[in-house]
This record gives sequence, C-alpha cells and structure tokens, in this order.
Amino acid sequence: MTNTQSTSFSAGASCGTSQIAGCRFSLHPMDDQFVSLLKGAMEKADTSKIWRSTDDVSTCVRGREIHIFDVVKAMVLHTAKTGAHVALNATFSIGCPGDTEGDAYMAEDDIRLNEPVVKDLSQYVSSQFALYPMGDPDYMKTIMDQVAVAEKHGTLKKGVHYASGLHGDIHDVFATLEEVFANAQQSKSSHIVMTVNMSINSPSHQEDK
Repeated sequence: MTNTQSTSFSAGASCGTSQIAGCRFSLHPMDDQFVSLLKGAMEKADTSKIWRSTDDVSTCVRGREIHIFDVVKAMVLHTAKTGAHVALNATFSIGCPGDTEGDAYMAEDDIRLNEPVVKDLSQYVSSQFALYPMGDPDYMKTIMDQVAVAEKHGTLKKGVHYASGLHGDIHDVFATLEEVFANAQQSKSSHIVMTVNMSINSPSHQEDK
C-alpha cells in the first residue's frame, strides 16, 4: 500500500460494510517505449470519478464499480491501441473490511466518462478470470452460475485449472467481467474478489480465434 492509503482496520471489522469497489492492476507493455505508453494511457483515461494511486508496482483505483470498470478498460485500450503486446494483471474487490478511503467518490453519477472515447476501438483479447466469493458456503454454485453468464455472452472459451478463459473483443470481455462481478454480489458472500489476466496483441492470439 502507498502512504496515501489506510493500512489498518478493526480486528472485529466485518466484510460487506462498504460498497466501494476497487481494482489493483498492473499493465505490462512488451515494448522499449513502455514508460511513455503507460504514461500516455494514464493521461488519456479520465479518472475524475474515481480515487487513484500509482506506485512502482501497480495502480489502485477505487469508487463505484461502474467507473472502476470504465477506467480500467480505457487504460488497457489506450495502451493496446499502439499495437504493442500488452499484459494485464488485475484484482477486483468489493466488500473488503476497512475499505473506506475515497468515500466521496460514491456520490458520482452513472455516466461513464471514458466509454464515449473508447467505444469504437476494437481489440481482440485473450483473458482468464477467477472468482472468489469469500465466506460463501455455496461458493462453487456461485462460481459456476457466473461461468454460465460468460457462456451466455459468447466469450467463454474453456475452463482451465483455477480459472476460466474469456476470449473476444475487449468490450464483450469487459461486459462479461462486469456482469459476473455484479451478479456474484447477490450470493451469500459479502466480500467478492475477482482476478483477471489478459494478453493483447500477442503473436499467439491468431491461434486462439
């Protein structure tokens, strides 16, 4: 954690007391100009509706989940549209105990600031996601229900050990991830964690189609 974040909470704190969603992610452009690519993505993405902190390892964004997904997708697209091979490693979370910093951003409206800018950018991606409904005794049913959602979207490629593969246009894949994340919150779990790994512009993508 950076020194701008709260690093402690009461030992008796329970999950599910905060509706702040968050994502900690790292983007890895396989390019000699990776610094300028990352800085360019940060500058192009509108982050005014979310809390953001970047350190030398990753970026953390927090606020309403609609804006979290909007910002992360925009940053990925702004990096990948250069044609560079890009990898994304991300962890989404909601309901974490003690997750309170940035409460003011929960008052933002539903208008996505980045979608109008990136909606016409087409980008094929290969990805894998894993869902962790913390404390849910029926966690396997919750997970399988959301795998079925991915199948409905037409983005599910196959199950792999410890994850499910999602492939297709980035807008379809992110729509799948956002719906899965939202639906899982209707389970008996009060704290949802979802990990996402994504590969874009890889030479092996042609084989995935």
